[in-house]
Amino acid sequence: MAKRWYVVHAYSGYEKQVMRSLKERVQRFGMEDLFGEILVPTEEVVEIRNGQKRKSERKFFPGYVLVQMEMNDDSWHLIKDTPRVMGFIGGTADKPAPITEKEADAILQRVHEGAEKPRPKTLFEPGEMVRVIDGPFADFNGVVEEVNYEKSRLHVAVMIFGRSTPVELEFSQVEKV
Repeated sequence: MAKRWYVVHAYSGYEKQVMRSLKERVQRFGMEDLFGEILVPTEEVVEIRNGQKRKSERKFFPGYVLVQMEMNDDSWHLIKDTPRVMGFIGGTADKPAPITEKEADAILQRVHEGAEKPRPKTLFEPGEMVRVIDGPFADFNGVVEEVNYEKSRLHVAVMIFGRSTPVELEFSQVEKV
């Protein structure tokens, strides 16, 4: 049997601890041949606080741990008996279903991209109202016209003296209304 990816439901906030416990238990019980990777799907996000860029990690599936494993009674019990694990997602209680290879590849690709190219913590969309909090247009409201995530800049239409004026601003200079 080939190893497949399964989604394990863990207590929210304890994903990393469950991941460590699972890895430790796999070694303790000598089941390395039944298990592959065990990971918490996260991506790096960039946030600007007090003018400083800060990188942090964000789970994009909170409460879930991905486990690559060969499913049998022993591996099933090893996972189910791990503290802070509620069970598997998909299938039935005693016969969990693995996620498809396509789904697993999409998640792994997102984890890989998140490590290479951090995403901004706050996402902006065209047509959204924002408030300028820094610079010469401070305290003006505007509408997002264009978003450039590579340069962390926005094109915002700001109303000045009753006229719409296009302004280019950094993510740190605006906040969502």
